[in-house]
Amino acid sequence: MFVDIHTHSAPDADSPAIQNLTFTEAGKVFASAQKGLFSVGFHPWFANEFSEKFMLQLEKWASDDRLALIGECGLDKNSKVSLQEQIDVFQQQIRLSEKIQKPLIIHCVGCFNELFDLKKTIKPQQRWIIHGFRGKPQLAAQALKIGCFLSFGEHFNPESVRLTPIDKLLIETDKSSLPIEELYNQIAILKEIETSKLTAGELIYKSFNSK
Repeated sequence: MFVDIHTHSAPDADSPAIQNLTFTEAGKVFASAQKGLFSVGFHPWFANEFSEKFMLQLEKWASDDRLALIGECGLDKNSKVSLQEQIDVFQQQIRLSEKIQKPLIIHCVGCFNELFDLKKTIKPQQRWIIHGFRGKPQLAAQALKIGCFLSFGEHFNPESVRLTPIDKLLIETDKSSLPIEELYNQIAILKEIETSKLTAGELIYKSFNSK
């Protein structure tokens, strides 16, 4: 299975993918009978728009089996929102992730020290998936050491892919038009394995579909 762990595009009906939704899109999806697996959360670019109303809505959607992941959420040094405000909103989503026992899909740009400190302090039980990871192998090693999963998209550091264990390695298209099968092929070549060995995404995907 070529599982796309994070995409902003609507997948084909039979495509194994987790589609990331805006709050507007999520309102329509969860009010309908639309099939699929989805993620929704509060992006750090818009953390200043966060309110209790949105949190209550997110909690309501979280009870739906179609909501697989909370996010994308996280920290971004390029956001116009203050870092402390981003952290506050991120922490609320971490608590929700732990409460409903669903993983986080994390957006992190330039704030890995803060991200790692939060993980070490909170000691979450749920998976933390860093999406679109482009960092150098030293950063990848730090993330892996504290138990993060790394999801690689169209742009990645080859050495970081090589050092990431298969059971912590996920693959995504995000906003790219590149077919997910092509990304699996690229990563399999780097890992010197067959694409069928890249099963971490498949295992996660099946765990949601079994609920």
